[in-house]
Amino acid sequence: MRKKITVIGAGHVGEVTAFKIAEKELGDVILLDIIEDMPIGKGLDMLEGGPVGKYDTSIRGTNSYADTANSDIVVITAGIPRKPGMSRDELVGTNFGIVKSVTENVIEYSPNAILLVVSNPLDAMVYTAFKVSGFPKNKVFGMAGILDTTRFRAFISMELNVSVENIQAMVLGGHGDTMVPIARYTTVAGIPLTHFLPQERIDAIIDRTRKGGGEIVKYLKTGSAYYAPSLAVTEMVESVVKDKKKILPCAAYLEGEYGINDLYFGVPIKLGINGVEEIIKLDLTDEEKEAIKNSEAAVRNVIDLLKF
Repeated sequence: MRKKITVIGAGHVGEVTAFKIAEKELGDVILLDIIEDMPIGKGLDMLEGGPVGKYDTSIRGTNSYADTANSDIVVITAGIPRKPGMSRDELVGTNFGIVKSVTENVIEYSPNAILLVVSNPLDAMVYTAFKVSGFPKNKVFGMAGILDTTRFRAFISMELNVSVENIQAMVLGGHGDTMVPIARYTTVAGIPLTHFLPQERIDAIIDRTRKGGGEIVKYLKTGSAYYAPSLAVTEMVESVVKDKKKILPCAAYLEGEYGINDLYFGVPIKLGINGVEEIIKLDLTDEEKEAIKNSEAAVRNVIDLLKF
């Protein structure tokens, strides 16, 4: 039996995510948005592309949460996007209210779903969904690390002129300017990155990675990134649906791991049919631990703004 996958929010991230999930035939897709009729049109457009796109997925847009009933996975992308000069943290007030309301509606109709949160500021919004839903921690997690990691990998590929497929990387921490790309755990075809690049070039790539979202916002002017985030979400959904048990950097709830408690934070996890099946604990240097502490503090500053 096919999985039922609901995407909440039919903006750019939501619509591309729904399309990629459908294209890969990961499950039947419901695309929900509050804007009247808009998700219905987008869903119909995607459905009509099936014959030439060679996918048999059922895709339906809706304005009603009733149509999302009994979803296996719910992807929450709802919220206002970043604008030029706006930090993710400035989004917290408005998007907290949106994510809270969305979560309440989702759990009414799909009490057994897995929740995958994409809305920004990411770490605070997945924490919101966790607290509001009351779901177990393994069933609520956030997309961030994969996006940050794919940017890191892309920039390394550009620098070295090698295939992106050769590059493995790891980015920890909050989704924002305090994220912690770990160069020590970054390789090119299994060869340490330091073999290819001097430290100053690595540092420059790390800096661009931290500002990667803002760089795109600057160019788009009226929105934020959506292709790379949507592909990152799709990889996570695929790992769950197919029980692939991929080790991926995601925002997971920590209870002592990395010295952090009661916080959603970017760490490597094993992602399978049950959601977060294991948190992978890495050995870190003192410098890396300090960077993790700084990122933790930044995330907590945003969490403190939430008003449950």
